[in-house]
Amino acid sequence: MAPRAVAREQLASAARAALGGGRRLEAVERVAGGSKKGVYRLVMDDATTAIAYLWDDAENYWPAAEGDDDLTDPFSPGLGLDLFQAAHARLDALGVRVPAIRLVDRDGAHCPADLAIVEDLQGESLEELLARDRRAAAPVMARLAESLEAMRGHRAPAYGKVAVVDGGGTSRGRSCEEVVLDRALRDLAEAASRDPRIVGARDQLEERLLGLAAAVLPRAEYAVVHGELGPDHVLVDADGKPVAIDIEGLMYFDVEWEHVFLQIRLHDAYRPLGVAGLDEDRLALYMLAQRLSLTAGPLRLLDGDFPDRAFMAGIAEYNLKQALKLVHA
Repeated sequence: MAPRAVAREQLASAARAALGGGRRLEAVERVAGGSKKGVYRLVMDDATTAIAYLWDDAENYWPAAEGDDDLTDPFSPGLGLDLFQAAHARLDALGVRVPAIRLVDRDGAHCPADLAIVEDLQGESLEELLARDRRAAAPVMARLAESLEAMRGHRAPAYGKVAVVDGGGTSRGRSCEEVVLDRALRDLAEAASRDPRIVGARDQLEERLLGLAAAVLPRAEYAVVHGELGPDHVLVDADGKPVAIDIEGLMYFDVEWEHVFLQIRLHDAYRPLGVAGLDEDRLALYMLAQRLSLTAGPLRLLDGDFPDRAFMAGIAEYNLKQALKLVHA
């Protein structure tokens, strides 16, 4: 999807303000992968580049749902400049590499939607590097493990989106495991409405979720968690450092949530990121919950006009099968 003509002019104005030097915007290229915001590479007439994030309804492929704007729900969509800046500030303070911010526009100076312009890291993603050369990826994985350690070591007495907690707010629910269980039951119902295989196993899946949640003991401190730290959300800079992107969902939460997602996305490449002392009961609950989320979410996304439909359907199918396997685990 190319940017609308009016958006291109707005991006040109913002690019001049962000990069200065009398530069002129030469080209705007959409960067693949964004489903909640527009991500565009801005190419200036002297070959200087930057990345624009545009949080606009027209750029969001996800069908609207009740509660999308409820920031007290840790899992509500990470949309908008406020969440991005709060997450960026927290990760930067922890020494976790994130793209440098060149410009933010929340007041409509250049664009009626929230806009940020950040540095362009034109190297490959960790996903691409792992696929190309697992040995060459080893130093990057080691540095990513250090970033995760820094995030794990920063504790908060409350869970929820970083923007909410750091702002003194309170999140819904009584615990991370309760929030996860409630979300998993909703995902189960939604998946069952779309696939008869889930219908047939719904009672077993619900019983399994309730049993796993009942085994989790209370916890009073929470770590910094990206939430969707797949290898496609980690870029590699020119110095071989991992750079976290798509950070708006950053939250204080159970660290097990992060590690389950990493295990799902990295498979055997996860090993360098593994840590001792994780709660096995939480890991079990969160694994089933994430399998259901990765079934219901892609199926929901396919209700809209998301372009790469075969890819998204494949994610739903794979995780549906994995969820059904966990019923008998």
